[in-house]
Amino acid sequence: MVDEKRLISKITWKLMPFLGILYLIAYIDRQNVSFAKLQMVDALGMSEYAYGLGASLFFIGYFLFEVPSNLFLDRLGARVWFARILVSWGIVTVALAFTQNATMFYILRFLLGVCEAGFFPGVLYLLTLWFPSTYRGRMVGLFMIFSAVANAVGAPLGGVLLDLDGLYGFAGWEWVFLATGVPAVIAGIVTFFYLPGRPEHASFLNGEEKQWLERRLTSENAGMGENAGNGFKALIDPRVLLMALCYIAFPLSAYGLSYWLPTIVKAFGVSNTVNGFLNIIPWVLVAVALYAVPAMADKAQSKTSYIVIPAFIGAACLLLSALIPNHTLQFAFLCVAAAGIFAPQPVFWSLPSRFLKGAGAAAGLAAINSVGNLGGFVAQNVVPWIKEVSGSTIAPMFFLAACLAAGALLVFVVTRQLSHREHSAAPSRV
Repeated sequence: MVDEKRLISKITWKLMPFLGILYLIAYIDRQNVSFAKLQMVDALGMSEYAYGLGASLFFIGYFLFEVPSNLFLDRLGARVWFARILVSWGIVTVALAFTQNATMFYILRFLLGVCEAGFFPGVLYLLTLWFPSTYRGRMVGLFMIFSAVANAVGAPLGGVLLDLDGLYGFAGWEWVFLATGVPAVIAGIVTFFYLPGRPEHASFLNGEEKQWLERRLTSENAGMGENAGNGFKALIDPRVLLMALCYIAFPLSAYGLSYWLPTIVKAFGVSNTVNGFLNIIPWVLVAVALYAVPAMADKAQSKTSYIVIPAFIGAACLLLSALIPNHTLQFAFLCVAAAGIFAPQPVFWSLPSRFLKGAGAAAGLAAINSVGNLGGFVAQNVVPWIKEVSGSTIAPMFFLAACLAAGALLVFVVTRQLSHREHSAAPSRV
């Protein structure tokens, strides 16, 4: 007889630390642009707004290639496709160190989005192949903790790399891209040899464990209907479109805050290195929240409050950070806001997999993530524009607060509507 807890623990230890390390590398490679900005803007003669536009082009490439990438993953397997994603984005990141002008910066940021497209929703899809639904919220939370670690590591790393300005003839901002791009290439090669694809091909599971997992997942997917596994129909499923609309507020506020936070802290009058170490604090809180909130949500009958309440807390703290002039209190509110933005996301991602499976899950999760991540494009254009218009580095937090509050309200409305459309057992899960 299969011991369920032992089996899930075995799968967790095999997959989650490795996937988390890959996400850590991915997130550092996304956020390195926020520290490079502190020198790169002057070096290339760009305005804050022009730089924000270039940084945001990542999300356009990401949006256009997200769904095709996840469908290729479904066809070729996670081992091959994740290796391709990592190696290609690592090469582009290294190329950013040799940026000569704004046009080259724009092209490379777009290509970075193209290369990385499919990684995050690919992991979400992979989790639907390995974990029963009751465990997925916690697994997504564990996975996303590495984004907090990435920000905590990337912040002091970015500050230290900037202070290497002139070493071996490279500017500080060039070191930021060189030192963060090479690990992605190495990780891609390791991924090809290490990462298992599907449970039936896993050498670390015995035959009885494979059969138990297959029966459990088949049983959960049985009530979804034929369209749940259809990639094209998932893209036009109203539930997918509604979930995508809800999700926009979370990447918008997350990228807006993480992209702009080093600039806010710099305005306090600290050095690059001190700036980096101060930026560790909010991500420690994010890591704690990413563990605690999904763990509580997995034990609860209703998931909605575990998405909405943290988001409203985050919005309130963003608002307070813009209203209170004291720098210490501003930073404290921004730390809590970061936790409120990130903590609901693993719980949110547990919802689509309740009505999607197979190719439908691959396409649907990618569609939700790609549309939602357009919020990053909006944030990295609007935030510097607000700063230029207002002359204040903290004023963009009003915009982020309004967007996050609107997103939380929309999640509440949409999850209530979705619960009435699902089968009789589903309302108790949403």
